[in-house]
Order: sequence, then structure tokens, then C-alpha cells
Amino acid sequence: MIHLAKFIGSFPKTDDCPDTKLPEFAFIGRSNVGKSSLINLLTHRKDLAKVSQTPGKTQNINLFLIDESWHLVDLPGYGYARVSKTTREVFDKMIRYYITKRPQLSLLFVLVDGSISPQKIDLDFIDWLGEHQVPFAIVFTKTDKEKNLQVQKNIRQFKQKMLEKWEALPEMFVTSAEKNRGGRELLDYIKLCSTTMAEELQEEPEV
Repeated sequence: MIHLAKFIGSFPKTDDCPDTKLPEFAFIGRSNVGKSSLINLLTHRKDLAKVSQTPGKTQNINLFLIDESWHLVDLPGYGYARVSKTTREVFDKMIRYYITKRPQLSLLFVLVDGSISPQKIDLDFIDWLGEHQVPFAIVFTKTDKEKNLQVQKNIRQFKQKMLEKWEALPEMFVTSAEKNRGGRELLDYIKLCSTTMAEELQEEPEV
């Protein structure tokens, strides 16, 4: 359980983010996938991350300090439907730069809408992560929006699609902000990963 969650800042570029020795766990997903709701579920705060009905509301890299031991990173979503192509390319470049260049990034959580069938944009993004050897896990969201059998079918199909290209599947979590489900398992996994990553960051020599 998270005891303290503090907003650190909103940064337009990766190079603007603070240089710390704390591991970062970033959350990303297609626009309107329920990212803000999941972050509020994890932190037990209804207003830590702003929930909006407008896709693409998060446009900067938002950092939150969690229990003085790790940073939660709220990244802009990919696949904006309501912005210009130029703006979309700027966001895309910023996201990819953070993911591939930020040394503090310990793990990227890719949020996938569990209430719908597999989307090509999610699968393509995951393939890109694999090509760049980015450590990631998958979090299925909105699993309360459809009947359980349909959600299970969607998740099963997503796994099958991944296995067409992947030899093994990453860690996967099934969550629902509405039903307060899956948050504890996610935090337990972060705690496990953060201990190892924090030790590695502390051991890195100063440049």
C-alpha cells in the first residue's frame, strides 16, 4: 500500500526531468485507456492524476514521488485522435526519447483496454519496445466495462496475437479502477522491482 504520493512536476522534455537516484516506473497507453484512473487507484487518491473525458489530456511527463522510494511517471498517451499530425509526432518523439534514454526507467507499464478486442496500435507499440529491448509489463484496464467472459476472451486474443511474434509473454495484470481490482498485485510487483533497481542506481558512478 502506498502511504505518501507527492506530485513533483510536469516536464515537457526528458532532459528537464530531475536527475535522481530513484527508480522510475512509467505508465503509458493509448489515449483514453484509463491511465489516470489507474494511477489514482494505486495511490488511493481520487485527484492525484487528473481524469478527463478528453483523450490526450496528458501532454507532459508527470512525475510523482511515492513513499520517498520511487517515482511514478505518467507519460502522454500514444495514438491521439484529436490533435494534428505535427503535434502527434512531437509527442511521439518525446515519449520514445524518454523510454530509450532515461536511465532511471526501471519498467514501463503498457496499459491495454481489456474491454475491447486487440488493437493494432497497441501491438505495434509493444513490438517497438521489444526491438529496443525496453523492459515492460502489460496492464489490462477497464475490465469492468464488459461481461467477464468477454474480457477473458479479449485478453486471450491479445496473448495469442503477441505469441505470433514473441517467444514468451511479459508480466500481465488485470485491473479495474471502478471495482478497485488489481492494484495490490501491481504495487507488489513494483516493490519487488524497485528494490533491485534502486541498488543499481546507487552503485552507478557519478559522471
